[in-house]
Amino acid sequence: MSLAKPILLVGAGALGSSILKGFRVQGHVIPADVMILDLKPGGEALAYAADGARLNPLPEIWREAKTIILAVKPQGWYAVAQILSGNIDPKAAFVSVMAGVTTTQLKQAFAGHPVARVMPTTGVATGKGVASLYADSEPAWDAARGLFAPMAQTVELADEDQINSATAVSGSGPAYVYAFVRALEKAGRANGLSSSHARDLARGTLISAARLLDETGEEPDALIKKVASPGGTTEAALNILCKPGEGLDELVLASVDAAHKRSKELG
Repeated sequence: MSLAKPILLVGAGALGSSILKGFRVQGHVIPADVMILDLKPGGEALAYAADGARLNPLPEIWREAKTIILAVKPQGWYAVAQILSGNIDPKAAFVSVMAGVTTTQLKQAFAGHPVARVMPTTGVATGKGVASLYADSEPAWDAARGLFAPMAQTVELADEDQINSATAVSGSGPAYVYAFVRALEKAGRANGLSSSHARDLARGTLISAARLLDETGEEPDALIKKVASPGGTTEAALNILCKPGEGLDELVLASVDAAHKRSKELG
């Protein structure tokens, strides 16, 4: 697995900034190897520039990039493609983290370039994210793996259509978890806990449960059984939360279906 440098990051919003943070945490990409294009660069982009990255260099400098990360909003990607056209190394590999935009569309805009699609979580910022990868050439696979394998658990997809499913489950998934924690905090307050206690208990519970799931490798059903004693408090709660036909399973399925549909529309 090799990663060609320098790297041009186009778009330093929430996801682009998370990628930069992941570089910093894992050290497989240093600021001197990075160029950043962003009209309104935020804190992480500015910090990277202060440490040696080139922020908004002139177009003639872009040609130095061997790997280009497209992290702009899907609705505006084609305008960015037109700006890049004619100013990039003919052999540079593109790695898109944009939802919905297909490799066919990318190859039409960047003819002759290796193209990979990656759907990472913002957890790459900690060096422990999750990323789904798809590519159809070895140079593209090398670029995607080289960027994300050091800072994410990677899943390599054989079918590009699965990217939309991965987006709905994993790319959007952290927000589902945060929404659940928010609801648990709210329920704690409604049941008499102070705001600070509800916050600490809800967030700590999520973190410890996730750690156990990760470290034991056990299936969720097995871990549920260890918590839910017959006739106990947890079982009473699960009878509501997992009520057949109208519980958590159905709600999550509907949510993922909606995200999957929107991912396809964004293309």
